[in-house]
Amino acid sequence: MNTSVEAPSRGSRLGQWVIGLVLLLGGGGLVWYYGIGKPAPIPQGGGRFGGGRGEKPPVRVVDAEQRNIAVALKALGTVSPINTVIVRSRLDGELVRVYFTEGQRVSAGQLLAEIDPRPYEVALAQAEGQRAEIQARLTNARADLASFQSLFDRQLIPRQQLNAQESLVKQVEGTSQSNDAQVNNAKLQLSFTKVTAPIAGKLGLRQVDVGNLVRSGDANGIVVITQTQPISVLFTVPETDLPAVLDAMRRGATPAVEAWDRAETTRLATGTLRTVDNQIDTTTGTIRLRAVFDNRDDSLFPNQFVNINLNLSTLRAATVVPAATIQRASFGTFVYVIKPDGKATIRKVVLGAAEGDRVAITEGVAPGERVVLEGVDALQEGTTVEIVGGGAPTDGAGGPTGGRTGAPAGGPPTGPPGTPGVAPRPAAAAPTTPDAAAARPKAARP
Repeated sequence: MNTSVEAPSRGSRLGQWVIGLVLLLGGGGLVWYYGIGKPAPIPQGGGRFGGGRGEKPPVRVVDAEQRNIAVALKALGTVSPINTVIVRSRLDGELVRVYFTEGQRVSAGQLLAEIDPRPYEVALAQAEGQRAEIQARLTNARADLASFQSLFDRQLIPRQQLNAQESLVKQVEGTSQSNDAQVNNAKLQLSFTKVTAPIAGKLGLRQVDVGNLVRSGDANGIVVITQTQPISVLFTVPETDLPAVLDAMRRGATPAVEAWDRAETTRLATGTLRTVDNQIDTTTGTIRLRAVFDNRDDSLFPNQFVNINLNLSTLRAATVVPAATIQRASFGTFVYVIKPDGKATIRKVVLGAAEGDRVAITEGVAPGERVVLEGVDALQEGTTVEIVGGGAPTDGAGGPTGGRTGAPAGGPPTGPPGTPGVAPRPAAAAPTTPDAAAARPKAARP
């Protein structure tokens, strides 16, 4: 079965071209009217969140609180042992015994090592032999003096002979005293063959092994003892802070000192300020201070670098905010405060003492005011904000929205309390203001 298709007439094709041209011109006119001929609506609210009417930049806020804050000085310090001793032998001889292990903690007077005592035992025996001989001579001289005294009393010998015998007795007595000193010196040298710890502390690495010849002039010695309990930290402060330090010490209460690690994330130990140096270093304009720590857990190690917090006093009932809320500009430091109507305002502040991540504000903010912690990039003076992740959301007129923290006004909560972020908004009702009415698409003109 054949099917024939009639070709469209010339008039039909011309009509189609005319209709297409009309539609093209009409669409171009609409594009010109809405895209070029009509100016774009002015964004409301400013910032990257102000692209549409009613959008508010989300912020997190904290309440300025009233609390006590410590007034402290920060400095860099070096852990320094109170006592360090290089244990050396006082004698020359062979090291025959070692009674310690490396890293051991010892007490004062504890036996550490022994030098070969035999040469010094021989010297002691020799001195004691000489003393016995001299004692015998002294006994004989004193007996002769008694005889001469009896003869002189009977006028059988002259006075000169008696005086000579008295001088001989004194001479032998002097020799005996000298010999006694030699015996005591030999005993002392023999005692030096036993090397003892002069102080309590922790031992280092052994510098010499058993069997080696040690001398009193050896620079390295046998071992090094370092006192680590207690231990001190030396640090410097500027001379401008010296009056505050001295004032704290004059009040009678010993200032507390905290030692923190390099990253200032872990407090290693807590101690007290012991003393202040007696002169200022003119080259640096600083003065050295020494703090003492019990260091029972050996958290401080000799020559370790630490961060020092010297607590001088306590500021009572100060207005305190997180340090992250502080902003800086050419006119000074400021914060963004959220007013009761939900608008942000710039508040210039004067900073006081700082403690950790908190800082005191002496002027500019009152306790209880809401300060912006996050979201300051989108703020300017008078910006209406939406509080999320903390604080009480407002409806723009100062009243609570009635929704959960972090949820928009009139909308359902978007997650558990405290979840940061902006919840999606429901479809808005048709605007009724003149500006909003002008922003509606207009119907095509006939």
